[in-house]
Amino acid sequence: MAAVRKSADQTLYHLSPKGFWKKFRDAVVVDPEISSGLPLQGVHRWPPPGSRTDKYSTPATKASDPAQNPYWKRDVRRAYPQLSVVTQPGLSSLLIQHADTAAVAAPSEGESAVAETKAPLDLTAAIATITTARKVYSESRLPPKPPIAYKRWIPERAPDAPHDPNAYFPMLLMK
Repeated sequence: MAAVRKSADQTLYHLSPKGFWKKFRDAVVVDPEISSGLPLQGVHRWPPPGSRTDKYSTPATKASDPAQNPYWKRDVRRAYPQLSVVTQPGLSSLLIQHADTAAVAAPSEGESAVAETKAPLDLTAAIATITTARKVYSESRLPPKPPIAYKRWIPERAPDAPHDPNAYFPMLLMK
């Protein structure tokens, strides 16, 4: 049985110089049996890079259609925040509409589904009518608090920095 070669053959997968450059390499290189490190083109990458003749085409999307993608939608420099305005008559009508917590009955066939609109009240008058009807907030029913994602800092006095007890030292240290 023939001996099995267990080491990798450097000439099998890598380019090796030929002719004059082989003789030059053998004379100059410390270990002429070491690989050149240049892989054979057809062995490692198939098809080889740069061999394909077809051109890449970008797939069509909604953004690539100029009719559906106007400039003003893409221009982020002019995407200013839009203001929202609530007037006092509008706020007073909203407060009065949502003050009643009673269930809304389904309209019957004879009644019209359109609600009659009242003349807008002044905001102070709307708040007065709501608060006279019932107490809005109490000890058990407090107003909502805004959500805070972090613990609120409560200042606590820390021990003073070392200083002369008779000197003017206006700085207070807090934790």
